[in-house]
This record gives sequence, structure tokens and C-alpha cells, in this order.
Amino acid sequence: MPRQGKKMQNVSFRSVDELLEYLEGEELKMVEALRATIMQALPDCREKLSYQVPFYKINKNICFIWPGSVYWGEERTYKGVLVGFSYGGLFANQFNYFEKKNRKMVTMKLFEKPEDIDFNILKSYLFEAALFDKQFIQKK
Repeated sequence: MPRQGKKMQNVSFRSVDELLEYLEGEELKMVEALRATIMQALPDCREKLSYQVPFYKINKNICFIWPGSVYWGEERTYKGVLVGFSYGGLFANQFNYFEKKNRKMVTMKLFEKPEDIDFNILKSYLFEAALFDKQFIQKK
């Protein structure tokens, strides 16, 4: 079960599995489908809980999944699931699918229901992110 945690968030999890146990309904369904898509498109990535949500990394953080029931602040600010790319502001964004708004690097897209997700477009962004991430390979 989630522990009452940090002042900026309403929950505290020990693992991604614990987060999944907390989620319900369409939110859970979307998070599971998004996780599977990310792991399929980025088989070398590692999944890590950060800010109480799953982040995906190869050399640097590539993307994250943020369910609306995990608050940033004192109250829920959206319904659905956000997917964000840590360096999405540098991508070609050929489909104008992810929004940059006033952020320098991070781009995000809110999915309010499972049918909103275009998995083919998402995969193309994941492939671009993997190519971009290669520039962060540590030199020995």
C-alpha cells in the first residue's frame, strides 16, 4: 500500500509494482499498455521509480509515465495519464503529437482514455529518443 509521503506528492511507493497495485480502471489499463510499448520499443531501457512514477533510461532519462492519480502538489490536476520525453524539445516532432509549451526540454502528451493513444506515433518518438540517447554513451 502507498505510504503517505513527501509534501509535494500524495503517495509514496517502494516499487513500480506497488504503484500498479494503487492504480485502477482505465488509468491502470493505459499505464500497463504504455509500459509494454516502451519496453518493446526500448528493450535496453531500465525502468525506475522516480517522483513516484516510472521513468525509463538507457544512458539518461528518456521518458516517463505519470498517472493523474499521482499528484504533483496538493491536488489532482488532470485525469488520465501523461507520457513525457525528457529531451523531447530536441526531437523533430514531425507529428506535433507531444507538446512543449513553455518548457525548454520536456515534451508531454495527456491521454484521457485508452483510445487516445496512437501507439504507432508513440513508437516513432521512442525510436527517435533511443537514437538521441546514444550521444550520452559514457566514454571509457
